[in-house]
Amino acid sequence: MTKKGFVSLVGAGPGDPDLLTVRALRCLQKADVVVFDRLVSDAVMALVPAGVSRISVGKSRACHTLPQDQINELLVDLATPGRRVVRLKGGDPYIFGRGGEEALELRRNDIDFEVIPGITAAAGISCYAGIPLTHRGLSQGVHFVTGQLQHGDAAAIDWRCLAKPDTTLVIYMGLGNLPYICAELIAAGLDTSTPAAAIHRGTQATQQKVISTLAGLPVEVSRAGLRSPVATIVGQVVSLSEELDWFTNRGEPAIEDFDHESLDLARA
Repeated sequence: MTKKGFVSLVGAGPGDPDLLTVRALRCLQKADVVVFDRLVSDAVMALVPAGVSRISVGKSRACHTLPQDQINELLVDLATPGRRVVRLKGGDPYIFGRGGEEALELRRNDIDFEVIPGITAAAGISCYAGIPLTHRGLSQGVHFVTGQLQHGDAAAIDWRCLAKPDTTLVIYMGLGNLPYICAELIAAGLDTSTPAAAIHRGTQATQQKVISTLAGLPVEVSRAGLRSPVATIVGQVVSLSEELDWFTNRGEPAIEDFDHESLDLARA
């Protein structure tokens, strides 16, 4: 009887390897092949055992190593001979990770799979930037939106729904469209002085943070030279960033000093 393959759709979190779940770590230790995205940090990839095949399918703005339909097919092809495949995604597989599309393709091809949640960028990066996504008196809810807007997507967005002064807005992958996004939110009624932040490589040793206002953020981000990946947070909660920033000067060992000897639990 031919051994069936298996695919684990695994959330790698926002970058700090300490934020991986125990389940995610165990999947990496047992993998035959790891298919990973551009947003998976080097520190997380360092946890993949030597000898395990690694396939990069990273995407950046207007530059895709593989189109999504070919990634879907690749997972099926890799698993069919009986391999244990880990599809490693930055953040969480089901939050702007296209994990649902890949899971549907696996199901249609009778490939068994599991989905391992990861700490999504919004939650991880905001915490490391000193920004609570909700806070009594400042924010009663959160919107997660993608900033990779095509012409049709931009016209379809209900900017008035997003421009709520008592709600936190987290924009994934919006660096290239940041001036447009800020202008649309202001036009929809959000005050120009609304606190706003842009964070590059949040949770990692190379984290950079720019704090400004909604009107001033595009200029400040350009002046700081921030590059993708960048998460943008808009809302009154950003005003707490300086006071609640525990990460910038925490005095702990650098992320690169992650203790690989602590993996005994994951290997068990």
